Amino acid sequence: MILRKTLKDKKRVVIKVGTSSLTHSETGQLDFIKMEKLVRELADLNNRGKEVILVSSGAIAVGRKAIGMKERPSSLAVKQACASIGQARLMMIYQKLFMEYNQTASQILMTKNTLVNEVNRGNARNTFETLLEMGAIPIVNENDTVSTYEIQFGDNDTLSAVVSALVQAELLILLSDIDGLFTDDPNRNPEARFIEYVDRVDERFEKMAKGSSSDVGTGGMSTKLGAARLATSAGADMIIANGADMDIIHRIMDGERIGTMFRANRTEDFYLIDYLDAPSERHG
Repeated sequence: MILRKTLKDKKRVVIKVGTSSLTHSETGQLDFIKMEKLVRELADLNNRGKEVILVSSGAIAVGRKAIGMKERPSSLAVKQACASIGQARLMMIYQKLFMEYNQTASQILMTKNTLVNEVNRGNARNTFETLLEMGAIPIVNENDTVSTYEIQFGDNDTLSAVVSALVQAELLILLSDIDGLFTDDPNRNPEARFIEYVDRVDERFEKMAKGSSSDVGTGGMSTKLGAARLATSAGADMIIANGADMDIIHRIMDGERIGTMFRANRTEDFYLIDYLDAPSERHG
């Protein structure tokens, strides 16, 4: 497909990695081999002259494991405490790994409330632009420790699409525990067909969305389609692919037919604030 070949020319790329792609499914503990591969892939993209932003989940999962909690917490206060512990540990590991490849990583914790304010939104955009000009790789997560709103309603699929729109990225890659978009849940329906290309996100595709069976993250397929609607409306192509092997990142960038591709359909009257203020079902 010709459109796939254009991906290698994308300059500014946002990559979202879900909790399930960073942890061992058997134990929920961090998978250091996968994290090392992820960092190597991002470092290599940076060395190729790409501007790379990582949206990383995992803070709550890492925090809950650090204190020996077996189940995903339901209490808001416990979620926030786990996020506080886990985010610090997660960034420590990322910094160590990026330093091994002579890369500079930074941390940006965001909330919807921050982006709703025009001045704060402009400041966030300027920070991203400055970091990218410096050659740094921003690592983004929601500020779960202080924000009740995000933990209850947020997910990093939506956040990554918001970041893509904010910085006017050309490509958004969502890595999770699924191969892409199917006509039905392939875990429940063996006849579900894989969809390689989506020209426009409409009601037909949204009806196919089902919740994720994973207990470590927050985003199912419906949130990914919401992210696709937001990102493509802002002018970015988007790929949903399986993050089981992080080598998939450079294969996607080289134009291989992997995952589901959503074509950019920039909306002339696109305004990010409309998506931030809209009801949750509008953007996943």
